[in-house]
Amino acid sequence: MHYLAHGRFLLGSLAALTAATAPAQTLYPVKSIRLIVPFAAGGASDFTARTLAHRLSLRWGQQVIVDNRAGGTGVIGVQIAANAAPDGYTLLFASSSTLATAPALSPNLPYDPVKDFTPITLVVLSPNVLTAHPSLPVQSLKDLIQLAKAKPGQITYASPGIATASHMAGVLFTRGAGIDLLHVPYKGGGVAVNDVNQSLQSGPGYSGKQDCRVSRCDN
Repeated sequence: MHYLAHGRFLLGSLAALTAATAPAQTLYPVKSIRLIVPFAAGGASDFTARTLAHRLSLRWGQQVIVDNRAGGTGVIGVQIAANAAPDGYTLLFASSSTLATAPALSPNLPYDPVKDFTPITLVVLSPNVLTAHPSLPVQSLKDLIQLAKAKPGQITYASPGIATASHMAGVLFTRGAGIDLLHVPYKGGGVAVNDVNQSLQSGPGYSGKQDCRVSRCDN
């Protein structure tokens, strides 16, 4: 079992911590700690993780180093944490997408969110925010729905990745509103928001990002 920080939970192996500190009665930590963020730098998860890492470094007197391991909608980073030595010096900052949504949608993940990790504490609760590039001719959610119905499949929306909370929120929104939006997944919220801001996507869209959430949250 390993230390884990989750976009909604900060998790860890209490057994590993006890084993590491009990024999010599040494205060934890005695060396630097790696905090794995399974999403790209610049997103909400990364921002929150770095804020947390800074505060923990001050409190513990040891450096907490953020290690971004993006890819596979967070699966790659989580797998790295799951395979790390269970000594309490590898933490993982993830979102509900990596420990809840992904296991529900993908039964063959290279990690078990229940067996491989133990929770420590809740870190942050984050909302999903709908934003649009100014070039999109809408002034309200009602306007967006009407435009989407007039142009089915022509309006894109960005998210930090497939099966992230933002993606799921987008799916619920489109189904509830009865519209067809084209999902564009990224490797992190920062990249997604940047593209929306610069209007670099194939068409106008919105970003269902998690803010401070981090960052996710994820996601």
